[in-house]
Amino acid sequence: MEDLVKIKRALISVSDKTGLIELAQKLDELGVEIISTGGTLAKLKEAGVHVISIATFTGAPEILNGRVKTLHPKVHAGILYKRDNDDHLAEMSQQEYKRIDLVVVNLYPFEQTLADPNSTHNDKVENIDVGGPTMVRAAAKNSDSVAVVTEPTDYAGIIKELSENEGALTLETRKNLTSKAFALTARYDSAISGYFSGTAKPVSSTDDSGGENRFGLGFRKVQDMRYGENPHQSAAFYRLKGYEGPTLADAVQHAGKELSYNNISDIDATLDMILDYADPFAAVVKHANPCGAAAADNIADAYQMAYETDPLSAFGSIIGLNRIVDMEVAPLLHKTKFVECILAPGFTDEALALLRKKKQRRLLSLPAIAENLPTTDKVFKYVRGGILVQERDNLDLDPGQLTIPTKKQPTEEEMESLIFGFKLVKHVKSNAVLICKGKAAVGIGMGQTSRVDSSYLAVKRAGDRAKGGTCASDAFFPMPDGLEVVAEKGVTAFIQPGGSKGDPDVIAAADRCGVSMVFTGIRHFRH
Repeated sequence: MEDLVKIKRALISVSDKTGLIELAQKLDELGVEIISTGGTLAKLKEAGVHVISIATFTGAPEILNGRVKTLHPKVHAGILYKRDNDDHLAEMSQQEYKRIDLVVVNLYPFEQTLADPNSTHNDKVENIDVGGPTMVRAAAKNSDSVAVVTEPTDYAGIIKELSENEGALTLETRKNLTSKAFALTARYDSAISGYFSGTAKPVSSTDDSGGENRFGLGFRKVQDMRYGENPHQSAAFYRLKGYEGPTLADAVQHAGKELSYNNISDIDATLDMILDYADPFAAVVKHANPCGAAAADNIADAYQMAYETDPLSAFGSIIGLNRIVDMEVAPLLHKTKFVECILAPGFTDEALALLRKKKQRRLLSLPAIAENLPTTDKVFKYVRGGILVQERDNLDLDPGQLTIPTKKQPTEEEMESLIFGFKLVKHVKSNAVLICKGKAAVGIGMGQTSRVDSSYLAVKRAGDRAKGGTCASDAFFPMPDGLEVVAEKGVTAFIQPGGSKGDPDVIAAADRCGVSMVFTGIRHFRH
């Protein structure tokens, strides 16, 4: 089994030609011999890519209107022979067959044809691919020595890896591609079987709203957990194959005991939060909820303010920072009582030496945090027998879309605090009410079954700090009571989505209390 396979010869035959030219040009540039068929061949020649026809390679013409073109021993022997088998090597030499290292194939659009209400039975039959799945399965079977690419979305990664490895692909990449290949042929054959059995429903790769209809997810185990949420539950941590965003699977642990299931769950919530801010930002997290958060001119001040949000809840917390931990902030972290884990882009040597003095405290570095990468990936939630899939909640406020329905207008400073709070409140479990002073949370009410209860929690935790502060609510106040509870403690400005039938009463209450209120038109539920 070869870790790196040098690509010397590739067979390309695709129905979907998205990204085809860029991939072929890179292969051509690397001196790879390219074999192709039909429309793919014409497209590549038109782009000036050096390519030979499948008929030239096999010595046999494409026949039966293209129904038979790649079904030839020269093709499948070139893909399937074992590179370390002497008998295979002897036969290949005797037959003067050549090796094929890369197969780039996507299939006739049977599923799209099935979804077309105007397609005939003959249309469907003619869009049943035979040679394509055969090549895909052959290449996937021999992934020890051959790479198979079935999705145009993988082309960019393949180009990058070929460039970095002098025209070679790694074993890990080939295995990942193989998983996708077999998932493709299984789904494809299932759709065809369903059509002929009369059980298939017309489907397409995308629905009318542009959302994907199917997800082929592959995972690789990162580590076993000591146990799950509770000691009687077994658990493990798996990485989503092909995921390129910031992930705890890439984090380096510098100190502390082994991470638990609950640790990873809470640290991931922390990671999600700190990636949302470009300014120096710190969060203190407990049970996937922030119990403290702040932004400041430097990371030490940000952490100090975040900790002061709720020092009691900070006991046994996860701390996340979006800046390198240096000797300005390290002493503050070190004196914090019982911290489960600290996550940051990195640590200076001096800071690491200090923080390692508490042996049980876990220290994790993830450099990608510092890049403030947008997290545009999808979010998955397992439910019994299936998964829910949604886009990540990344919508930022557009100040031009905000409306102010109250008599009192927020000041510039209040508006800045309101916008900070509304971004933070999306990371708090619903129902969520958050009180801020400037760019620091001072009172957080989360996870209650009524919004007024969340308001009571927020003001209780804020205490006297609520006076002169601002308040963010993840969803509308359905009645005036929640707003009144907070306004009575001296909060002067509110931000909420609006859109409730009770808006007129809530606006009237805000005017009676002499506070300003901003409507965003955006809701931030987090369940």
